[in-house]
Amino acid sequence: MTVSLEVAEGVGTLRLDRPPMNALDIATQDRLKELAEEAARREDVRAVVVYGGEKVFAAGADIKEMQEMDHTAMVLRARALQDSFTAVARIPKPVVAAVTGYALGGGCELALCADFRIAGENAKLGQPEILLGLIPGAGGTQRLARLVGPSKAKDLIFTGRMVKAEEAREIGLVDRVVPADEVYTQAHAWAAKLAQGPAIALRAAKESIDTGLETDIDTGLAIERNWFAGLFATEDRERGMRSFVAEGPGKAKFL
Repeated sequence: MTVSLEVAEGVGTLRLDRPPMNALDIATQDRLKELAEEAARREDVRAVVVYGGEKVFAAGADIKEMQEMDHTAMVLRARALQDSFTAVARIPKPVVAAVTGYALGGGCELALCADFRIAGENAKLGQPEILLGLIPGAGGTQRLARLVGPSKAKDLIFTGRMVKAEEAREIGLVDRVVPADEVYTQAHAWAAKLAQGPAIALRAAKESIDTGLETDIDTGLAIERNWFAGLFATEDRERGMRSFVAEGPGKAKFL
């Protein structure tokens, strides 16, 4: 299989495995959607790492496959392409992308679907679709602009240039840069720590932020208010407050 889901310590690793460059062909896109939806459902998966291996995250779409598609074929495929990435973005649990080597085109768009991005010092990210006479089609024009701002997004998308890890961190495209051989270890540690947290509260926080960014402030506040009040019905809220009163902050165990 070109994508696998492995679970350890409450962390599900979505691993891309289509050597040599993890090109995201149609079969890989469909498998990614299937496993992202599985990770969203499974109670033993409390956080997720998206990883392409030690050498490359994903170098983009399968251009040879795409070259054979005409307008009609892409009209029929474009929604499924976006849906496969959106399935990752909508996992209602913390998601971290562990980026090594190239994350270009669809690979960069996949990293954008995570809540947090840890990149190796060897990482190179970009949206080079313009060099093919195209634009990003798996969410890049939308998620990139929301993450780094429209001006920086236009720079990357208009020119198709790649950015190295440090520049990516400076513009907010990645959150942390580490030695390449530590990328997965640190990403898994980040996810494993959050996997110990209150699952419903983490889901509420993620949905409040993500949904709120798509709407006006009053609607966003209403979303936050409803989740905030709703969490008072959860066992985790009772456990957290009980522990705070008895032992002080930061001592609650949610598993």
